[in-house]
Amino acid sequence: MPLESPVLSYHGPFPHPILPRNPRLAYPVFPPSPRSVVFSCRGVGIQDSPPKHGSGNGVVQQDWKLRSAGVKDKDMDVATLGNLCVDIVLGVPKLPPKNPHDRKAFMDRLSASPPEKVRQYWEAGGNCNIAIAAARLGLRCVAIGHVGNEIYGQFLLDVLCDEGIGMVGMSEDTNVLDGPSALYETLLCWVLVDPLQRHGFCSRADFSKEPAFSWLRGLSKEVKMAIKKSKILFCNGYGFDELSPNLINSALDYAVEVGTSVFFDPGPRGKSLCNGTPEEQRALSQLLRMSDVLLLTSDEAEALTGIKHPILAGQELLKKGLHTKWVIVKMGSRGSILITMSNISCAPAFKVNVIDTVGCGDSFVAAIAFGFIHNMPMVSSLVVANAVGAATAMGCGAGRSVATLEKVIEILKMANLNEDDKFWNELLAENLSAQEITFLSKFVINGNKKQLKHIALQKVVSELLPKLESSRAEGKVRS
Repeated sequence: MPLESPVLSYHGPFPHPILPRNPRLAYPVFPPSPRSVVFSCRGVGIQDSPPKHGSGNGVVQQDWKLRSAGVKDKDMDVATLGNLCVDIVLGVPKLPPKNPHDRKAFMDRLSASPPEKVRQYWEAGGNCNIAIAAARLGLRCVAIGHVGNEIYGQFLLDVLCDEGIGMVGMSEDTNVLDGPSALYETLLCWVLVDPLQRHGFCSRADFSKEPAFSWLRGLSKEVKMAIKKSKILFCNGYGFDELSPNLINSALDYAVEVGTSVFFDPGPRGKSLCNGTPEEQRALSQLLRMSDVLLLTSDEAEALTGIKHPILAGQELLKKGLHTKWVIVKMGSRGSILITMSNISCAPAFKVNVIDTVGCGDSFVAAIAFGFIHNMPMVSSLVVANAVGAATAMGCGAGRSVATLEKVIEILKMANLNEDDKFWNELLAENLSAQEITFLSKFVINGNKKQLKHIALQKVVSELLPKLESSRAEGKVRS
């Protein structure tokens, strides 16, 4: 039975029967508008430059440039590296088999089906989730990556433009490229949902030993400019599915050189990268050592350190890091932890009606970037991130369905914490080497232990709401 999505279902007359109308777009996303694929939104500073066609391989010959004249240093907030894809959300009778050969055959059958014969919904995926969530918090964002010159790529550009997110293509000169056109097409990720609402994911990157865009070998001047002008460069483990380890390392080295903070979320790929090729292992090691902020789940922290306790695992990552300031462990429905060399901050999650958890981790990252850039207290950064992740979980899917500021403010005002005292007491009972532990509670508890400092949620929220509501009043963000 196909997935019936209340967010993406088709209701209106426009050219294509399978593409949903974006409720936030004033025009259908198909067919693509005849404008340039490069755009300037929300002061992003992207110089319009029409694409050059005619290469015959389906790739946009990207001549996308950042304006340098009159631009201050670090006038961008967040740049995302790679991992730009279109999610095709599809209801299936059962999830694909685990066997790689059978799984590929399953995906090939899906890909071979004419669009008109498949009940499907399209959404911007990958790092688009982070960029959209960050832009809705008022941050200035640019996506660095590759999209092809086909309807999927045009759809992705339409979504980014509508959300006020700039785009810088990674390919500098595609005239020299040669090979099957599929190599240059926008990466598609099939998001498969069975009748029990369980998710399965697959894309062509899952079935190749080489990254999907292995033909990208160096950083163009435009990409370097985007990194240099951004306060944060975000990378994640899925970037290795598209870009070579050497190229990712080059971006990391350049960010460090120009003083751009690096956020890295290894995701599920962290474990496989630990056992990957020598190049992957070296790149992973460099990212763990040189990133300013590491974000990972407790399972991922254990996989990378061999330490089950999330706080001790985070402290181990801090010790091994050269630039690492924050290690953040995402604990799902229980909340999150931020670890520094001198402090541990813990924030239980918010209780909400969860519909879909896809995109929650990405939204969380965007809010951590918001707190980092605005030099907010660490526990306040966790509170915003937990609220943004919860707001995304209340929607269906990611992309344009990630948290809106209006929903985030609503969750903060409700102040409904999922306080699991037993879990947190056991977690904090360990002999943790930190000067201070800050713990978010619904109420301040008298008689705090010397090491443990409780902070009231209401105090944090009262300081956060004026900042967020000011952004909404000024029309900086989408509500």
